[in-house]
Amino acid sequence: MKLENLTVRRGQCPVVDGVDLTVAKGEFIGLIGPNGAGKTTLLRAALGLLPFEGQSSLASLPVAARARAAAFLPQGRDIAWPVGVADLVALGRGPHLAGAMTGADRAAVDHALDRMGLAGFRARQATALSGGEQARVLIARALAQDTPLLLADEPVAGLDPEAQLRCMQVFADLAAEGRGVVVAIHDLGLAARHCSRLVMLDKGRVVADGPPRAVLGAEHLAQVFHVRGYHAETPEGLVFQPIALVDRRY
Repeated sequence: MKLENLTVRRGQCPVVDGVDLTVAKGEFIGLIGPNGAGKTTLLRAALGLLPFEGQSSLASLPVAARARAAAFLPQGRDIAWPVGVADLVALGRGPHLAGAMTGADRAAVDHALDRMGLAGFRARQATALSGGEQARVLIARALAQDTPLLLADEPVAGLDPEAQLRCMQVFADLAAEGRGVVVAIHDLGLAARHCSRLVMLDKGRVVADGPPRAVLGAEHLAQVFHVRGYHAETPEGLVFQPIALVDRRY
């Protein structure tokens, strides 16, 4: 995915302001920033779901080709119909179907269920599951779409720690397989631990872009989030925790 000078306006006010961003194969990018920074708007505009100025390689594709190029997991988690979990996940195969489901389609659904630890849930009614379980089902639906690029908006919000770690590991594994993954995320600790690259937004602009430790440096944290943070290297990787507020006049 390549974005050039992407701008989204609300009236005359730019919500996303001249963003350039390229997502390469094998990258797991955490899109971070405070509430209102433009993360959701950027993802939706990149997919052509909002009017924008500038260029998006995804939005320039025909709709069917776009659906085969990128899966999108929106922030909202509404499941409208009381359908079985496997049937809901199978909706992710829609862009690939020319008729009835094939063996390859069913295998993709099974693989997505397994990856999200949902193999034992396949016959259960999706609307009868807990909120966290429903979130995992919707991630599985995006995985079943089997696209080179996955864009996810706050996919681990509200999940318990085990589910958060498992989901982030799944995304990291997808990147290791050569896919591009972009996740809008508020949990800076999870972003630092799992993402290979962070892109920090503030007021619609890219403030920092690079390795997690560099992006989560003291100046950026104070400028954008008004906090101080603690970093530590562990055998499992970088650990980061916001620890205190700083003067907003920094």
